[in-house]
Amino acid sequence: MSGLTMAQQRMSDAGVAQRAIDVFSSFYDQLEQGATGMIPESEIDPLVDVDHAGAISLSDEECRAAAAVTAVIKLNGGLGTSMGLDRAKTLLPVRPDLTFLDVIAGQVLAMREELDVPLPLLFMNSFRTRDDTLAALEKYDLAVEGLPIDFLQNREPKLRADDLTPVDWPADPSLEWCPPGHGDLYTALEVSGILDALIDAGYRYATVSNADNLGAAPDAAMMGWFAASGAPYAAEVCRRTPADVKGGHLVVRKSDGRLVLRETAQTPDEDAAAAADPERHRYFHTNNLWFDLRVMKQTLQERDGVLGLPLIRNTKTVDPTDKTSTKVIQIESAMGAAVEVFDGATAIEVDRSRFLPVKTTNDLLLLRSDVYGVGEDFRVRAQADPVPLVDLDRRFFTTISDFDARIPSPPSLVQARSLTVKGDWRFGADVVVRGDVTLEDSGESRDVATGTTLG
Repeated sequence: MSGLTMAQQRMSDAGVAQRAIDVFSSFYDQLEQGATGMIPESEIDPLVDVDHAGAISLSDEECRAAAAVTAVIKLNGGLGTSMGLDRAKTLLPVRPDLTFLDVIAGQVLAMREELDVPLPLLFMNSFRTRDDTLAALEKYDLAVEGLPIDFLQNREPKLRADDLTPVDWPADPSLEWCPPGHGDLYTALEVSGILDALIDAGYRYATVSNADNLGAAPDAAMMGWFAASGAPYAAEVCRRTPADVKGGHLVVRKSDGRLVLRETAQTPDEDAAAAADPERHRYFHTNNLWFDLRVMKQTLQERDGVLGLPLIRNTKTVDPTDKTSTKVIQIESAMGAAVEVFDGATAIEVDRSRFLPVKTTNDLLLLRSDVYGVGEDFRVRAQADPVPLVDLDRRFFTTISDFDARIPSPPSLVQARSLTVKGDWRFGADVVVRGDVTLEDSGESRDVATGTTLG
């Protein structure tokens, strides 16, 4: 029995929808043929001359009309394993009394009240994040008639790197499975019935973002812009800085002039320097995107559920905490890669305020500090310009448990330019950081006393 047949059987036995199996099979064929998904610099041109969201000029009524037919989708499948978590990252507090989920719910409820629009909120959960997320959201009246508040991301087998058969891991069979990357969004929307349900209920557009990016709040002006653009699909991009060397960026494919998303994993090593040059490639992809629900449905129907997103070949170990465990390949795709699927797809530059992802405890410290404020509308706004740079020693601050033990109360950073912590430091309450501060490593655990002003 071939590796593909074994994988298909395993997915079928687990109740995975046939459309999702078909998408996996398409990617498997590419993988078996040696596809890497690489996008060389020689085959693309940089993206230039992107319109800015600050130039949007629409009436309040035009924006409200667009908001009335827009749905908000949040990707919530991440466990925050890089920070030592084993549950949804969005359950983390960003304020003593507010988690990511509380802020997201608050943003949506505030817009519903302000504009008198239904504004459905849908979470794409994974099988690992669903139960905790739904339990945390029970206290909110989020449901819109005829629609659930979540749908499940699909799952697929991890493949042995040596022969592309599904890996077996009796020590923890759940580790035999992985999500297919957030490019699974479109398949999951279709097979769950959510895509049809939204269209049948009269919704026309979707705005999508990562749930750990609280900057991507529902925005009526952006909704009005997308509706007025007539585009089937749009990506939000930001100007890159020298700090933005990782992550996806939009480029223009020479062969057909289409916008294409190039992720770091799709960049050949010899092109890494060019790809990281913010003067050459000016914009990075925020993973905030927009699409026309009807066009998405039609395209999926025409392609039998297989959009044809580029393959991302992700090599890992079956147990991510054990680097000696079996090497595996995870077949993935990026949802932003759909920009190349649609004729007339476009991009719009947005302010950095719409990109506040939390990928490390450095990001979390900034978000918990007074650098950001949470308004009555639950929008997260910077109180400092520029936002200071934070660099915490990874040996002592990488996991949430270590981070919370050492910084139980975030210092004031609104007057800081940078905070660099080297070594094992523990912060007391009411610490203030001003200017540029570096705490050096003495080789011993040290304290920053309560009430200390640094800098």
